[in-house]
Amino acid sequence: MLKKLIGAKYWMIIGAVLLVSACAGKEEPVETPTAPVEEEQPVVEQAQTGDVTVEPEDVGPVPGSQEDLDATSGALVYFGFDRYDLTADARSTLQAQARWMMDTNAAVTVEGHCDERGTREYNLALGDRRANAVKNYLVALGVSASKIRTVSYGKERPAVSGSGESVWAQNRRGYTRVD
Repeated sequence: MLKKLIGAKYWMIIGAVLLVSACAGKEEPVETPTAPVEEEQPVVEQAQTGDVTVEPEDVGPVPGSQEDLDATSGALVYFGFDRYDLTADARSTLQAQARWMMDTNAAVTVEGHCDERGTREYNLALGDRRANAVKNYLVALGVSASKIRTVSYGKERPAVSGSGESVWAQNRRGYTRVD
């Protein structure tokens, strides 16, 4: 009976070793799910006043910059074919530009442009009349003449290349550029 008991223990030990060795085989790497990587968000500093949290406003264009002028009033006015008189739309844009110029005390250059038709000399003269029409209107609205420089590019610097009425209309313009 002792032999049976020892034999049974022997088989139990062998069974336990086999069981442990079967479990101790090569382990497969287990992939652990990772959280999606989020872009780093800018830190927004908050100033607290009593119970009210005040967040900073979105930063816009730098005051007095070309981007500020473009966003505030627009920098372009358009003219009719072979014309340098200001349309109602042009006067409205220039009134906004005058307010902006007086608020920012910025100096500007008014560029006179033309379409491709006509001689170089004729278009330089027409561009000059357009630039001066813009300057004179801004001065009449209270902007200091010393803050406005004019230049004519005639047809030499078109905004859009090509021919045809839709292209020409985009090139008959006055452009106010911040210095």
